[in-house]
Amino acid sequence: MSTLVCGRFELDLSRPRIMAIINLTDASFSGDGVLGDRDAALRRAEAALAEGAEILDLGAESTRPGAAAVPEQQELDLLMPVLEALVGWKVPLSIDTLKPGVMRAALAAGADMINDVNGFRAPGAVEAVADGRAGLCVMHMQGEPRTMQQAPSYHDVVDEVAAFLDQRVSELQAAGVARERIVLDPGFGFGKTLEHNCALLRHLERFTRSGLPVLAGLSRKSMLGAITGRPVDQRLSASIAAALVAVQRGVAIVRVHDVAVTRDALMVWQAVS
Repeated sequence: MSTLVCGRFELDLSRPRIMAIINLTDASFSGDGVLGDRDAALRRAEAALAEGAEILDLGAESTRPGAAAVPEQQELDLLMPVLEALVGWKVPLSIDTLKPGVMRAALAAGADMINDVNGFRAPGAVEAVADGRAGLCVMHMQGEPRTMQQAPSYHDVVDEVAAFLDQRVSELQAAGVARERIVLDPGFGFGKTLEHNCALLRHLERFTRSGLPVLAGLSRKSMLGAITGRPVDQRLSASIAAALVAVQRGVAIVRVHDVAVTRDALMVWQAVS
């Protein structure tokens, strides 16, 4: 699918697009959050756009392994001032949340995409997003953030993740969601071991085969630390390599912390592909 309906926008996915991570919490695994500082968040968003970001992904609840849930009102208090300030910037705004109440509030305020690590499984989540034109990123997660990395287990991780995503897409479509609004995310690091993550990355074509665009979030993740032995603040090279592997296997959107270097790497790849 070459075009993604994304709220106020229609994104041309004939080439890979960069989604910039804007963490509005100080509990992120990457240590780059701007807890409660609206102006700092806006500066980060401005810098990401200047570096080449084409979508901004705002998250006010950490979903790192072991993270505790955040009350809905606390998440809204962190998110809404930044979202309301960014709506006039004429850039697609994605909201990283698993709470239907936050989804509804964000969409009412003008958000263009909902990025749900829980695959719209929470009661009321499908109903919260079914109407309208918002893009929907459907991600796979085994378990929940607090416990998901304790003992991930699969018989065949690629087939099981693909079957889960197929089922969630079917439920969204049954609720009236057009396929043109849907993006798939296999959920690297969300209830997966290093071996599971590598298998998913190796077989990304299994997910692109559905005809729906695929998003990959690999930036700075622990799988890259396990491969390279590097701490989170030294995974830039590995993150770029992972993004390139992903787009070579058909990924349409890469979700990253480091926009400028990812953009440069993708431009080189595009020039010779």
